[in-house]
Amino acid sequence: MFTRSRQNLAGWFTLSMGSILIAFAGVRYYLTAIERLQNVDHLLYKKAQFVAATVMYDEQSQLDLSNVPYLGDLSIPLSSEVVYARWYSPDGRLKQFYGTATIQSLKDVHEFETLTIEAGILQTQPVLVRQVTLPVQYGKRMVGYLQIAVPLIEVEQELQHNLLLTLICVLVALIVIAVAGWALGGLAMRPIQEAYDHLERFTADASHELRTPLAAILSNAQVGMLAPQSASDRKHQRLEKIAETSKFMTVLINNLLFLARRSGRLSSDTLQSIDLVIELQKLIGRSSIQSAARPIQLNLDLPKHEVFVNADLELLQQAITNLILNACKYTPTGGSVTVRLLTHFRQAIVQVEDTGIGISESDLPHIFERFYRVNQSRSKDTGGSGLGLAITQQIIVAHGGTLTVKSQVGQGSMFQITLPR
Repeated sequence: MFTRSRQNLAGWFTLSMGSILIAFAGVRYYLTAIERLQNVDHLLYKKAQFVAATVMYDEQSQLDLSNVPYLGDLSIPLSSEVVYARWYSPDGRLKQFYGTATIQSLKDVHEFETLTIEAGILQTQPVLVRQVTLPVQYGKRMVGYLQIAVPLIEVEQELQHNLLLTLICVLVALIVIAVAGWALGGLAMRPIQEAYDHLERFTADASHELRTPLAAILSNAQVGMLAPQSASDRKHQRLEKIAETSKFMTVLINNLLFLARRSGRLSSDTLQSIDLVIELQKLIGRSSIQSAARPIQLNLDLPKHEVFVNADLELLQQAITNLILNACKYTPTGGSVTVRLLTHFRQAIVQVEDTGIGISESDLPHIFERFYRVNQSRSKDTGGSGLGLAITQQIIVAHGGTLTVKSQVGQGSMFQITLPR
């Protein structure tokens, strides 16, 4: 139990810290990419201004720049980093270019854009470029548009390297966080484990100290009851009452110790594969169940195929027995109790249905609480302590299953156990 709790604590710690770390790394990578793109835009804008000034210097003698004929390659000094440069007239027609000139007319004007262009002769993959389109004015008159693009290969490689380094750092940090979470979980669970060990020692001592005097009381009462009694002998009746009370106290102590010592999921070491079909057949044949079901009809509805679950056989038998005995107790003479086994997807379902007195809607939410009695007088008649259903639910939850109930007053109840197959 403590190992599982420690694993859960370390897991949640790793998940929370890892989520914060991954979010921080993602934001950092995003800001780095934005910063690098802003640097490229700054340099690209300066380059475009220089090219625009050169073009304006070559064409200042033109009175009507919109009528400048197509000049072919743009003969201006350009860096080798420039992929292409294009000069468009005010109406968007291509007039001069450097590099590729696939777009003959300019329709939409966006200042900065990131584009993917087709590969050239010496390239095998499309190239990612950053493009700027600037409107150029001479005085107060629009003379054209300059479009220039530079490759983002270096930026792309730098960001990929940054991303790889970030992933490695995040992975190493997650491992360190997981180890730290496991160590911190052990430190956090140490006081709880010490308290649990102390509780186990206490319950073991209490079990011995309480059972021993009760066993002595019960044995002495039973010995006294062996003596012949007269019709007016009240001593024998008192001994019967002592023996009955001792048995009830013994059952009560056993139930309390069970609830105190067993909590949480069962470890896989204590589970074994069992066939519910065979085990339910054996369970119904027990003398305690047959004796309780003598005045009523006990039915068993089982599938023809095997139904295997991983369970602690003794605990599961105890849980199902509690439900069957409860159903028999609260079913009037002539009624019936049906034990049914069903399968649904990856689940095994055990239903215990009776035609008894039923449970009111106000009591249904509380019947699995410890010491809760639906009816005080009914509990006195049947000798119940109010722990049977609480123990049953604790056993089923320890197996990773669920226990539910449906009931109507005067028509009966149906308790359903759902277990993973």
